[in-house]
Amino acid sequence: MSVAAIVVAAGRGARAGGGIPKQYRALAGKPVIVHALRMLLAHPSVGTVLPVVHADDRPRFDDAVSAAGLPSDKLREPVLGGATRQDSVRRGLEALNAEAPDLVLVHDAARPFLTPGLVARAVAAGRAHGAAVPGIPVTDTIKVVDERARVVETPDRTRLRAVQTPQAFAFPALLDAHRWAAEAGRLDFPDDGALAEWAGLSVTVFDGEPGNVKLTHEADFAEAERRLGPGPGAALRVGTGFDVHALTAGDHVWLGGVRIPAERGIIAHSDGDVVLHALTDAVLGALAEGDIGVHFPPSDPQWRGASSDRFLAFAIERVRLRGGTIDNLDVTVLCEAPRIGPHRDLIRETIAAIAGVPLGAVSVKATTTERLGFIGRGEGIAAQAVAAVRLPPERA
Repeated sequence: MSVAAIVVAAGRGARAGGGIPKQYRALAGKPVIVHALRMLLAHPSVGTVLPVVHADDRPRFDDAVSAAGLPSDKLREPVLGGATRQDSVRRGLEALNAEAPDLVLVHDAARPFLTPGLVARAVAAGRAHGAAVPGIPVTDTIKVVDERARVVETPDRTRLRAVQTPQAFAFPALLDAHRWAAEAGRLDFPDDGALAEWAGLSVTVFDGEPGNVKLTHEADFAEAERRLGPGPGAALRVGTGFDVHALTAGDHVWLGGVRIPAERGIIAHSDGDVVLHALTDAVLGALAEGDIGVHFPPSDPQWRGASSDRFLAFAIERVRLRGGTIDNLDVTVLCEAPRIGPHRDLIRETIAAIAGVPLGAVSVKATTTERLGFIGRGEGIAAQAVAAVRLPPERA
């Protein structure tokens, strides 16, 4: 099933202040939109990423993409947006019509904390239901008021969900719904889920993430910077990781989130990605928060066959929750085959996207054991990793 993602970035973002549209404001040294694009471009389930931008912002967009060094194989030329978000999404859908993907994700550029796990859940929910939106439970009591601010209803909050993006839809159904709404003069839907409901589609809510916030006000940017940066006086912490898996019959291995053709496969409970496993342990080691087996025990069946980007993304989020940043990630693969060189750049880009760090902060190397030991005999593959993390002094 082919999957495309539309990144909506045509708004003006005036409430956030700062003098430029919020999606181009710097966050941890990169424009906000780059954080969202990088994650979607790196995700193995997403084949096409189409930005929708304001005509006045095209130079900003080009500069942001160029400076970030985003991979271009999946990234399409941006489409110019319309007067409303709904019109911008419709224009993006029309631009994708020639490709006709099976599934389309619609994501707001102002949500920079997108994770691989959330994208995977969106794709799975879209495939299963045809129309699905991420949502999180509402923790505050909600009141419905009249025009004089008098309470008229207190809905049961256990049935309420705060809806986020990326939202997932069968492509033909969402395109038809948008065309129908445009012909009917309905341009007031707050999101694609609401439009889909109006068009008669059954919309399902899947688990969103509390950290997947939309940057709207100036205070949101301050909090986002706090999440991504440790501030002055940070303490440097270094962690190491090592992982090894035996080889078996197969035709590929996963290394650094990249599926690499190979003459043998890997025996593992998850996908057996020794690179991401070693990096996960290195990051957790820098935090002194155990290892991958503590948080994702192989005895738990839910991790059988799991994509290892979820493990590294979890460790990275632990850094951010403690107010820290990743200085650099360095990994060495030990194997006789497959050859890592042809895949090195894609592996680096994928790790950088999962970790939300610049490409220059990721190093990938490979070596053999000169045909010595089980690695030299082609019986297994291993990786060792180092992670440098900075934490605020009070959280180090």
